[in-house]
Parts: sequence; structure tokens; C-alpha cells
Amino acid sequence: MLKSKSFLGVDCGAGSLKIAEFAATPQSGLRLLRFGIKSIGLAGSQDAARDAVVKKGLTDMLSEFGFLARSGNLCAPGYQVFSKFVKLPPVDTSKVTQIIQYEAQQNVPFPLAETAWDYQILGSAPGGELEVLLVAIKSDLVEKLFGAGESAGLKMTVVDASVGALANAFRFNYADQEGCSLLLDIGAKTSNVLLFEANKYYSRSINIGANAITQEFAAEAKLRFDDAEKFKIANGFVSLGGAYEEPEDPRQAAVSKVARNVLTRLHLQVNQTIQFYRTQQGGGAPVRVYLCGGGSGMAYAAEFFQEKLNLPVEFFNPFRNVEIDPTVPVQDLEKVAQCFGEVVGLGLRAVARCPVEFNLMPKASLSRQEFSAKKPYLLAASYALAAGVGAAGLLFAKVGDVYQQATAKIGEQLAPLEAKKTQLESEQGKLNKASSEANQLGEWLDNRSYWPAILTSLRRSMQAVEENMRQKHGVPVGVWIDVLLSTEPTVNVAPVEEENAPRTFFMSPEMMKRYRLGPYAAGAQGAAGGDAAAAPAPDAPAAAPADKPKPSGSTNELSTLRLTIRAVNLKQKERNAEIPYELVKELKADPLFDSNETQLNGNLETVDDATPTFTFPISLKLKRPIKL
Repeated sequence: MLKSKSFLGVDCGAGSLKIAEFAATPQSGLRLLRFGIKSIGLAGSQDAARDAVVKKGLTDMLSEFGFLARSGNLCAPGYQVFSKFVKLPPVDTSKVTQIIQYEAQQNVPFPLAETAWDYQILGSAPGGELEVLLVAIKSDLVEKLFGAGESAGLKMTVVDASVGALANAFRFNYADQEGCSLLLDIGAKTSNVLLFEANKYYSRSINIGANAITQEFAAEAKLRFDDAEKFKIANGFVSLGGAYEEPEDPRQAAVSKVARNVLTRLHLQVNQTIQFYRTQQGGGAPVRVYLCGGGSGMAYAAEFFQEKLNLPVEFFNPFRNVEIDPTVPVQDLEKVAQCFGEVVGLGLRAVARCPVEFNLMPKASLSRQEFSAKKPYLLAASYALAAGVGAAGLLFAKVGDVYQQATAKIGEQLAPLEAKKTQLESEQGKLNKASSEANQLGEWLDNRSYWPAILTSLRRSMQAVEENMRQKHGVPVGVWIDVLLSTEPTVNVAPVEEENAPRTFFMSPEMMKRYRLGPYAAGAQGAAGGDAAAAPAPDAPAAAPADKPKPSGSTNELSTLRLTIRAVNLKQKERNAEIPYELVKELKADPLFDSNETQLNGNLETVDDATPTFTFPISLKLKRPIKL
């Protein structure tokens, strides 16, 4: 326990970092000395970018908020932690650990050898079964968290799970509550539902969070995620439904409706959790609701859940029984207090025995930590031994001979161990190489979902152009991809005839059907007075332009796409010219594409009125290249 000096609670959430510095009170309580919170945006929930933003965020916060302590406990983000309640049959106490190990192998969705996991026995069911809560996280994710903390100068003792830290904070602050209480923690990427009764506890994690509101609003309003998040925080609220006057600002009206839709989906999951708790866990119906987490701060969120659950709703105050130092700005703390439930739970782990105690630290980190803790004692013992041997040598001449004989014997025993050490180092090198290759393969697999996202964005942009042009000119407009290719040589998926010709990626007819069907599949009945049937079918194979650009050299990334877009001829030059510029504008607004380097890459095809379609080229720059 850390009672002699101040210590930290560090919550590395998916959307923000929260840190608080505490000191222990004589009654094994907490005294808050200082606190800080920092948003890490969408990157905080993306594994590829998370490490860098967490490292920078922790370093900046330690200096910005003036934290003095550099050791404490850490909480992993909820979306990275797997948790599940299991019931074990009544067995002999000596076999409980073995059965829990078996349950972990059956339930944890990744190999236990690559996992840091822990469990808590919560009690016995009426039928005699043991109720156990399992939690697990991939070891490499914890190692990355430790690396981020160590790079900022932090020494972490415990890696807790959010469901455990929240449970301890609630029990500490609301032990006086009778009946069943429901705690709903709305995070950035996931939400936790916790149910408490006198001697009963249940929790469930739901894959719905506040980021879903921002992402859906950003797509609807065509905003970047960061801009949509700022607008949501400054102007957003949860629509309460029914007949009411919408805000004059269309974006404010849009975000309110999106928020209601997302929270409605969350409410359905909360209801299912309550029903499961009552029917399968033998729990009671909740009589009150507490909201916490960053997503709970949106205006009218409490009123929404009060309406849906028909229960009194208030915000969870994790500092209810925590002493507040006079230097703490209380007005600032009140604005974000509901976000610090996990942090208070982490602080309690340092001063008292808690009802729920997990430690998801990997074995390698535990061994390293235990060795570091024992190092001073080992050094002291070595010095004492040396001094004793020296003193004995002065008194007894024969001790030197005995010492030499013992040293020789130890040397004989060390020789085979040294050989084993060399063998182990060789095997460790092979393991490191295999791990590196596996990580590279994982990165390639992540890119599989990137292609559909790119094609979906292209389709959405073309649909927007069709709708805008239809509303503006009153005629059906069709826009589709004629040719999609990349001039980067490592993307070739089909043979080329010339040895030095640029290798290209072409969109197949099947892909064209799936991601961009054009106006014909959408039901248009002709365009600009022409017959739709006269135009070439959108899924027909298209030939690449004759003047393919030359590749600039080998690369292992795909960053630029060359598109030939085909559109229905509106038989007016000015109208035809509007289509490419409208499409470029839509593409520049999409968060996947670089607005500075996405542009027309040539001239419109000049056609007469008898030609049903015309083409134009576009150069599409990806913000995040696809690694090959």
C-alpha cells in the first residue's frame, strides 16, 4: 500500500486520459490533491495511432497539471478488456483454480499464452454455484500501456479493468443505498452497465459509446471527426422525441436526432442486461440510475434515460466520500467529476482492501517489477556476505580453501546452464522474429477493411452529386466509376503485356456492381432527354486510358488512385462541367481523402448531343496509404 506519499490513478480511456493525484487519510480513505483530463480524439480508439497519442498525452499532462507523484495504478480502456460472468459448479476448494483456468480457456476469445487475465470470486448463488467474474486483455496491449507510462516517467503498480475500478468506487461512495442501483458508464467506444445490491454485483460491457454519435453526425454533416466532436460538445443535446420545435441550426437538429438514435440503441441493450440480471442472476429490479463517463455529459442525457427507464436518474459522484484539498478548483472538478469513477477506484486500490481486485499485469512485467523491488535487498545481502567471508578469512585461514572449492563446484554447475542460456537466447530470437512477422500480417489484415471504406466513400460522394444536380436542374443525373487504377507498381494484381509498363489495379465488374451501380441500378429512367438504355451499362468492363502515367519507382504503399469517371451527358456544356467540380468538392470533404491533393487530373471528354455519356479524370489522394 502507498500510504507514505502521494500517488496517481491513471485512466487511459478510448477517448480521453484522466489522472488524479491522491494522498491517504488516517481512516484508509482518499484525499484529492490535483486532477487533469485530456481528450485524445478518434485516434485514442484506433490501435495504429493510439500508442503515440497516449505517450504524448501522458507526458503533456504530467507537466501541464503539475502532478508531483510518479507512481500509482493504471486502468486499461474498456474496449480492449474482455469481461464475462461465469458460474462454477460446487467443487472442492482445491479444484477451484483449476476449473477457473479451464473456464478462461473456453471463454476468453484469444490464446491465454498471449493474455494477461484475472478473476474475482464474487460469492455463491442460491444453488451453491460460485459466481466468478473473468477479465482478460492481450499482453502486448498492456506492455504498450506500460511503455507509454514509462516514457512519461511513470511507475505503475496495478493494471485494473474499468468494471472493477467502477465497482470499488461505487461501493466506497454509495454503500448506504438500499435496493438495486444501476450504474451506466457511457465511454467513448464502449459502455458499462453495473448493477449493485447489498451483497450482489453484476456488470456487462456494451459496444456502443459516445464516439458513435460523433461518427454518425460527421457522416451526415460531412464534417471531420474532430470538428464534429467539437460541435457536439459545444452545441449538441439529446432530442427527447415527441412534438417539439427543432433548433434553427440544421446541424444542431441533426446531432440531437443522431444522439437520440444512438442512445436508444444503448437503452435497448441496458434493458436486456436488466432482464438477464433478474432472470439468470436472481437479482432485483433497479430502483435508481446513476450516469457516469464522458458520454453522459451531453445535455438531456439524464432526462432521456429517466423517460426510457421510468426511474430516477442522477449523475454518479465518485468524490462523494473523498476529501478535497483546498487547492483543488472545485468548480472545474464539478464539470467533469462523473468521468473520474475509474480513477477514484484506482486510488482506493492503493490504500485499502477493495471488494473487486484485478491485476492485468503480464507475467513478464510482474517478474521484472518483483526483481526491481528485491534488488536493494539482494545487493545488501551480497555486501553482507562478502563482509562476512572477509572477516571469517582473517580469523580462519581454511575458509579461503573452502570458498575456492565451492566456487569451482558452482562453476561446474554453471557450465551447462550457460549452454542452456545460449539456446534460450537463440529460441527467443526466433520467437521475436515470428512475433514481428505476425504483427506485420495483422497490419495487412487490418487493411482489408480499408478498401471497402474507400469504395463506400466514393459511392456516397457520387450519390450526393447525383442528388444535388437532380435538385438543381430537375433531370436525372448519373455518375459512376469507369476505371479505377493506381500507378504504384506494387499494387499490380493482373499481368501486363509490356515488361516496363506501369502496373495498375483495376476495379472488377463485380466490384463496380457492389460499390457503385450508377443511375441505372438506382432506378433512373433516362437523363437529359436521352434514353438510359442507350448508355453503356455501368458494370461493363472498361478499358484503361492509353496514356497511363509512368510509375515513379517501387514502393510498399498505395497512396494515390487514378479514376476515370463517367457521367450521363446533360447536353449542355455548362451543366456537364458542373458534375466534375461538384464531385471533387464532395471528395475533398470526405475524411478519408486529402483535400489538398484530390483534384481533377485532366480535361472533360468533349462529346456531341448524340453521345449518351462523357468521362473526366480525377486524382484521389488517400490520407492514410494502404501498406502492402
